[in-house]
Amino acid sequence: MIGLIQRVDKCSVSVEGSVISSIGEGLLILLGVHRDDTEKDLYLLARKCTGLRIFSDDEGKMNLSINDINGEILVVSQFTLFGDVKRGLRPYFGEAAEPEKAEKYYETFMAILTESGIPVKGGVFGAHMHLDILNNGPVTVSINTKDL
Repeated sequence: MIGLIQRVDKCSVSVEGSVISSIGEGLLILLGVHRDDTEKDLYLLARKCTGLRIFSDDEGKMNLSINDINGEILVVSQFTLFGDVKRGLRPYFGEAAEPEKAEKYYETFMAILTESGIPVKGGVFGAHMHLDILNNGPVTVSINTKDL
């Protein structure tokens, strides 16, 4: 499982020209589910995301988590995080989970985050979406649960 986490001042996702979700200060998490992922990966990534200290404290150091700033999270499913270009220029997505599994894990991941008390919003699984992102920093962290 890969989580591409961006610290944002605000972020929104639109489908067919209509904004369906938006957040203020917080995290945008682009979530890629691998075909071999288990529920353990969901909990591991959720714990890392909620504890990730990438928000600035009073001294300007990245010392605070999403909980510390009372921020929000927007999660968008992104199978393209598993795009493999080792053998050419057209990405191969064979390592990404099948849509049924990916959607189930996407929904479960958001539920796990919500259980931690953080406001969580999402995109529309499988839809063509447009993201409007105001990055803060920019700060972007990639977490692959296979590396943990």
